[in-house]
Amino acid sequence: MEDAEICEAFGRHVHWGYWDREPEQAPTSAEFARAAERLSREVWEAAAIRDGDRVVDVGCGFGGTLASIGAQRSGVSLTGVNIDHRQLTRAARLTKTTRAGNMLAWLCADACALPLADAVCDVVLAVECIFHFPDRRRFFAEAWRVLKPGGRLALSDFVPVGVLLPATAAAGLWPGSRGFYGKVDMCCTARRYAKLAAEAGFVPSFDRDITRHTLPTYPFLRRLSPRLGNLRLSATMETLFAELASRLGLLRYRILAFRKPGD
Repeated sequence: MEDAEICEAFGRHVHWGYWDREPEQAPTSAEFARAAERLSREVWEAAAIRDGDRVVDVGCGFGGTLASIGAQRSGVSLTGVNIDHRQLTRAARLTKTTRAGNMLAWLCADACALPLADAVCDVVLAVECIFHFPDRRRFFAEAWRVLKPGGRLALSDFVPVGVLLPATAAAGLWPGSRGFYGKVDMCCTARRYAKLAAEAGFVPSFDRDITRHTLPTYPFLRRLSPRLGNLRLSATMETLFAELASRLGLLRYRILAFRKPGD
């Protein structure tokens, strides 16, 4: 049986939330769901999505980001890409577009090997998922390939400062890679992102540190941890590491956007 509170919190989005200020108490599931929707919108707005755009959301989860775009933009072509067919099945069942002329499609594929033609989309999104990809460089190259000239790439990620790199590298090794969050790579610094973008040919267009707006996520996750059964210990320890590093300013939650030069 599904946990009703977890379903309410993560039914549309599986990522951190965004708050204007940190509340005095841990958020409720409904409050977290609204904050997760807000974070998703912060990312897709950084991509300057317009009516009529073709948008590819890689690591689309349950389709919440595409639903958010579809409720605010008209005539958009929305494609969700995920390597897990089970998430796509749920996304296809739950996601609707509320404006006329919008189109939805789903692809089960690797973000680093997109089954799309060259220069076919206006926007590529990666909302809090790039750390799961096998190779950021390959993903940047794929995003460049499928974007039209003038197209935009927007993503959100946990970006460490240099002094934290040994700890984040160790966290990605076994047995950490078998924990609650699975295999993650949180070793991409701001300097590394700038290099990846330049190598692919992108021009930076947006960079915002929203760490303080995401901090209420942590007390919410702590409140849910007793419901996680065998994964409770790893979830608690991994989340505590991220929270301490974030509150100390060593791990920054950033929204980054890049533009492919051209018309």
